[in-house]
Amino acid sequence: MNDSFAGRIFAERGEFPENLALELFRFQYMTNALYRAYVDALKINPASVRSLSAIPFLPIQFFKTRPVVCGEFEPAVVFESSGTTTTVNSRHLVKDTGIYTRSFMEAFRLFYGDVKDFVVLGLLPSYLERQSSSLVYMVQEMIRRSGRPESGFYLYEHEKLAATLQELEARQQPVLLIGVTFALLDFAEKFPMQLRHTIVMETGGMKGRREEWTREELHAFLGQQLGVPAIHAEYGMTELLSQAYSKGNGIFYCPPWMKVLVRDENDPFQLYAENAAGVINVIDLANIYSCAFIATDDIGRIHADGGFEVMGRLDNSALRGCSLMVS
Repeated sequence: MNDSFAGRIFAERGEFPENLALELFRFQYMTNALYRAYVDALKINPASVRSLSAIPFLPIQFFKTRPVVCGEFEPAVVFESSGTTTTVNSRHLVKDTGIYTRSFMEAFRLFYGDVKDFVVLGLLPSYLERQSSSLVYMVQEMIRRSGRPESGFYLYEHEKLAATLQELEARQQPVLLIGVTFALLDFAEKFPMQLRHTIVMETGGMKGRREEWTREELHAFLGQQLGVPAIHAEYGMTELLSQAYSKGNGIFYCPPWMKVLVRDENDPFQLYAENAAGVINVIDLANIYSCAFIATDDIGRIHADGGFEVMGRLDNSALRGCSLMVS
């Protein structure tokens, strides 16, 4: 793939570029041995793929069992999902960290403006305890690029974080407080305050750390405790190099080079129109050297304006497509 492809996808500002997605599909079919084997197992002729609805989406479970790569390369970084000692984690071998950095910085700028205008505070204790988190990589780079001495990570120093927020509020300084869900809840319980100049953004992540809350309950509690009119959210994962953002009500929007589709749970090629619940497929054109077409385990619904909501996960996440290629 020509290096100019990344420049072409990040230059997009209008509708999702279907022509670039089809170009990337052809490239990945030719160069990604795992993806090619999967497409072939489905008995799909790549020459017949002429629309987004005809593209096969790789079950996300393959990131746990095989290298998902185009060609051969020494990865610049390997991102790994969180898990327990008894689970197998996903691994995303990233050829070019510059593409990842450009993706998350361009997306943030499109939704929120220049990160230099913000103090960035990361409340990501469970992620900071791992060395291979794509989320920590992103927030660390945002902290660096903010260029502000107050920006930084917090493990469990809630009292220090509260004092920092109060000082920044007194100066009317715009702040991005981005945190894993359970840590934000812990903080908000102990240190209620009225934040007028802070964006509170949750990244998901309860995983048994405390009783599961619905999104509505979670956002209502955080909004009341922290005095913000809306709780923002980020939709991303180890297997993707792009993120979607929600500015409230749990409705996410993608940057122009990312698209979410919703499929039938039992028929991977049956795509639903707006307002029907199904399983989420993601096209992430920033995944140039892995796989841009991912069948996730998340259940969601697409809205008429192009936004989407995440409603939960499949009960049994061993996706059916994996059985086509038993090791």
